[in-house]
Amino acid sequence: MKTLAVIPARLGATRLPRKPLRLLGGAPLVVRVLERVHSLGLADRVVVATETEEVAAVVRAAGGDAMITSEAHPSGTDRVAEVAAHPDYADYEIVVNVQGDEPFMRGDAMAGAIAMVRDHGFPLGTAAGRRGPAILDDPNCVKVVREASGRAMYFSRAGIPFLRDAADAALRDDLLLQHMGIYACRRDALQRWVSLPPHPLELIEKLEPLRALADGLAMGVAVVDAPSWGEVNTEDDLIRANSHWAALAAGS
Repeated sequence: MKTLAVIPARLGATRLPRKPLRLLGGAPLVVRVLERVHSLGLADRVVVATETEEVAAVVRAAGGDAMITSEAHPSGTDRVAEVAAHPDYADYEIVVNVQGDEPFMRGDAMAGAIAMVRDHGFPLGTAAGRRGPAILDDPNCVKVVREASGRAMYFSRAGIPFLRDAADAALRDDLLLQHMGIYACRRDALQRWVSLPPHPLELIEKLEPLRALADGLAMGVAVVDAPSWGEVNTEDDLIRANSHWAALAAGS
């Protein structure tokens, strides 16, 4: 199954102004994400989806593909869906949404999300990393619980699964999974997802996958040993990311 990876990169971010063009290791963040996805070798083609020619020009100067998408999209998923619907990409059966602020995306997470669609028959796939109980009280760490088949049951910013009896702590800790912001989608499932109105659960939790789950779209969750390094959403995140980049470069 031919796979298209799309990196949504919106210049108009508020928490980190001009985020795609901020420098990580001396290059724009969007270029670092593009390089990372190419290096994993899991997609037949990689495209950056942006609302501005300024970002597109930077991507093209780095040798990448970019497509200008609508400024009106409420989410990165909508931006990815616009690219997937373009005639140039009509023969790609799996579309992967790789967040434009995750330059350290784990290869096993992306491969796992794709496998949930390609090998396990889910219309949607994502990934989660094993974590300890420290994430339970952190609303910025999105938790997910899944069925035995791997199908997602629920995503939440709250501490799930909830521990009622202390004697069951070991059972709970083994099930703690932090969701990672990557989605693999069958083409038809992606278009159905973005055609749906926001569900109340999505609006309450501010978690987009709940829209799909509430409509009955099955989403398989691949589990990896640990989450990716994380997203670059704030000035502090960017400072930490540059420190991490420097450490990785020194180690090589």
